[in-house]
Amino acid sequence: MKSSIDITFANPEFLWLLLFIPGMIGWYIWKRKTSGSSLIFSQGKTALTLPKTLRQKTLAIPFILRMLSLSLFIVAMARPQGHIGTTETTTEGINIVLSMDVSVSMLAQDFSPNRMEASKKIAEEFVSERPNDRIGVVAFSGESMTVCPLTTDQGAIISQLQALKDGMLPDGTAIGMGLATAVSSLKNSDSKSKVIILLTDGVNNAGVISPTTAAEIAKTFGIRVYTIGVGKKGKAKSPVARAANGQYIFDYVDVEIDEPMMQQIAEMTGGKYFRAENESKLREIYKEIDQLEKNIVKVMEFHNRPDKFWWIVFSGTMLLIIEWILRLTFYKQIP
Repeated sequence: MKSSIDITFANPEFLWLLLFIPGMIGWYIWKRKTSGSSLIFSQGKTALTLPKTLRQKTLAIPFILRMLSLSLFIVAMARPQGHIGTTETTTEGINIVLSMDVSVSMLAQDFSPNRMEASKKIAEEFVSERPNDRIGVVAFSGESMTVCPLTTDQGAIISQLQALKDGMLPDGTAIGMGLATAVSSLKNSDSKSKVIILLTDGVNNAGVISPTTAAEIAKTFGIRVYTIGVGKKGKAKSPVARAANGQYIFDYVDVEIDEPMMQQIAEMTGGKYFRAENESKLREIYKEIDQLEKNIVKVMEFHNRPDKFWWIVFSGTMLLIIEWILRLTFYKQIP
């Protein structure tokens, strides 16, 4: 449940000036009682029976308007404004890290237009359908890096997914490093449900941490790992070299995915291994993962609200103008 918005003051010390208002009211009352005009009547009873005019009955109105105007100006000097802070809400969700292979082999064209773009697109759809989860993104090839820490900001997550590309890291397939970096993002999370979705199309051939070692670490921290092998069975049109103009040269090569190792990682951590041979199968895999258990996640919303004293200044000014007009007209004193 969101907390209510309170009014605060940027300069509350000016509110002490309001203590002068009662003193000024007391001075006004004392002055009215101790001073005034006098008329001489031949008979005192005549003066007592004279009715008071509307002007006499409402003589204090200009003073009241002036006090109200002064009070409003003092409050405006204290700068009232909307509460600036955070609102904490609780929503259903889990903590998920997407660990994505960005090696050159992910440009293979057995997916449309290639494995990488298809994987990014379907991952974006997955993120869009889980607004209450905290999701992070890790990229790996020959090395690994966190490109988006855990967040509920879907725009930021999708933006970082779209930015994934080959060449952002040294080439290779460091599956162990990709898993270890994802574990690092989740290990200090207080969520009861922590999940890594590890997607790759190859065999571990780089990095200083083996996939099984990384899986043991994930198991220690209670993190489930869902592994996805991307690529059709048989041969796929894949980049095999780079031409002088920088463009990749493609040829049909055998698709090699270390499925036993991927299954071992999933089994060690309580997850599951999937093989995606096309886009529709990959989409089905993400939908199955989408049925994971939920956990309460705290979400912090930040607010920044503008000053709210302008309408007070306007009101005080209008009261002062009305008081000035009344003193020059209806309450004008004739010497």
